Amino acid sequence: MNSAGPPTFLDALLELQGDSQLQTLRLWEHLLQFPRVVRPPTRISTTPYEVVLENNVFRLLRYQAKPARQSAEPVLICFALVNRPYVLDLPNGRSVVQRLLERGIDVWLIDWVAPTDANHGRCLADYVCGSMHEAVEATLQRAEVTQLNLLGYCMGGTMATIYTALFPQQVRNLILMAPPIDFHADDGLLNRWTQVDYFDVDQFVDVYGNCPGWFLQSCFQLMKPVQNYIEKYLNLHERIDSDASLENFLAMERWANDSIPIAGETFRDFVKLLYQQNQLTEGKLELRGVKVRLGSIQCPVLLLTADRDHLVSPRSSKALEQHVRSAEFESLSIDAGHIGLAVSARSHRELWPPASEWIAAHSTEVT
Repeated sequence: MNSAGPPTFLDALLELQGDSQLQTLRLWEHLLQFPRVVRPPTRISTTPYEVVLENNVFRLLRYQAKPARQSAEPVLICFALVNRPYVLDLPNGRSVVQRLLERGIDVWLIDWVAPTDANHGRCLADYVCGSMHEAVEATLQRAEVTQLNLLGYCMGGTMATIYTALFPQQVRNLILMAPPIDFHADDGLLNRWTQVDYFDVDQFVDVYGNCPGWFLQSCFQLMKPVQNYIEKYLNLHERIDSDASLENFLAMERWANDSIPIAGETFRDFVKLLYQQNQLTEGKLELRGVKVRLGSIQCPVLLLTADRDHLVSPRSSKALEQHVRSAEFESLSIDAGHIGLAVSARSHRELWPPASEWIAAHSTEVT
């Protein structure tokens, strides 16, 4: 930080992003002439929680609700393995957790622990059939219920779908946010980059062990380089007089640069079995000797998608309806991007009120 005076916007940004972009950021500070005095956020999540279970793979969190619980079955959130889940609990009215709690829903979350070099051998089956199942069982036991609502976001949505297909008796309702399902229905950059002709995942994992968080974050940023490296600073400049906008920007920067590695064998499984071979929708995926049959999913499904999602196309997510046997399958979409599905003002105005209502209506009412 700058010791000559109070911290500037740039000082805060450098603390979040490191010095690798120093020259570029110094140039932007000069061009945009940020006069603001600001400190980077030290705590992002807004909702208190308790850690009810912890091991070397995940922490199981239970958020503390002020309103009385109205739905018997809790929501258990499974986030993606590559980013921190606190993007679902941001300040300034952008907390998905808060929207659910306000509707009287008991909210739990699987907070994945960053894998070390020693456990790079953890594969997709270890996460879904092992750790996820452990988290589900612990939630059911402590909440004193026999079923729960399972909510998955992005990669976590794919894992939640697989889990529900393997353990359908545990899941009352399946709620999915932009999950990749049909990996060959999406012709976006991420799907192209992961194809066999362009990416040797075996060599990559053999060299790195775990997939580094910085590698995936760089890939995500390069999918929209102009927006990620230029436009977002110009857009911020238009709203620089707003303390809330500045706080929101820094919160998102902290989250976006807080990527964690993915266990090497899980990354290999995801790329080879799903992105390259599309085994999930083709009925060929097998975990621990058991076929993952999407037709085993018969519970109600709520699918949430973003029209301008550049990471997971809505077409990839909506393909799920063709494979499950759910009597009730509802889709809600908004004009937003992949992350906007959780954090945009529009999503909290137009999407999460009906989504929360849907979950409550499909759960047992507490009497």
